[in-house]
Amino acid sequence: MSRTPEFLTQAHDERDPSPWLALYLDQSTPLPDNVKSAWLADSSSGSRQYLLPFLRPIARLTIILIQIVKVFVPRNWSHSMLLHRFLAWGLKRFVSPEANWLILRHFHLGSQVLAFIGRNSPAPVATNPLEPADIDALKDEMFLKHDLNLFNFVIRLNTALREKGVSLCKAEEVDFSMIKEPGLRLEDMPHGKLNFLDLQSAIELFTPLYQLMLTDNDFWRAANSLQLDETIGIYTATILNAPEHLILVNNKHPLVPLSTLRAGHRLVIHGLSTEMLHSLLQRMQAARKAGEPETALYDQPLA
Repeated sequence: MSRTPEFLTQAHDERDPSPWLALYLDQSTPLPDNVKSAWLADSSSGSRQYLLPFLRPIARLTIILIQIVKVFVPRNWSHSMLLHRFLAWGLKRFVSPEANWLILRHFHLGSQVLAFIGRNSPAPVATNPLEPADIDALKDEMFLKHDLNLFNFVIRLNTALREKGVSLCKAEEVDFSMIKEPGLRLEDMPHGKLNFLDLQSAIELFTPLYQLMLTDNDFWRAANSLQLDETIGIYTATILNAPEHLILVNNKHPLVPLSTLRAGHRLVIHGLSTEMLHSLLQRMQAARKAGEPETALYDQPLA
């Protein structure tokens, strides 16, 4: 069974208000209540509060040391399959149910957003959806494929637009058919005694391992795929003719590569941006089904 976050079980004390309750009740960002509850439960955990401040500098120092070591390693040295088996093992045994649920959701939501753009483009392009049903499915190099999918999609989309001599523009009739809630349940995630590690701590721990067991090209591409959040946000806003929603996406300029040292933190922002973008599309889809005028698509209450 999923756990009710502590901040939702305590009475509100005006002399000592819970910041987590304030963030949960706030509706300025488009997130469904179940996603926001899981996100904040994970963020307010003891692991996030007490462990992450120690893990983060150690992880970043490890990234620097590994970069030095890899100067002396063959350029194409890689063990991607072993990496993904280890990641799946670690997720199942040590990472919190909320974090695992959010990680699995990310693959589904990201695939749906790309499909939305590809379908509504004036030069439609196909996508390669990644929809892992459980943690074991991640062993199929899912993290690496996720990064490759993103860059390949941008290349295919813009090649198709250039060949057709058109630019991405507002869709006359927006197709929301691919936007849906993934068939993943929080209660199905591992709930063992050792499943305590929060999402940000897990990412900080796994990032140096990702760097160690992939080629420099694969690791650099993975870190800088995060900059494409703005690109995907611009594509979506263009199709919807809703540039005001770009404020929800903030992961640095796509043309300015950043150091890989902050990849762990930026990966968390990437996941949250995807959740908000998908939630926004769901609200617009619901408004369209309800026959609301186009101007009402951006003012729907959160689920």
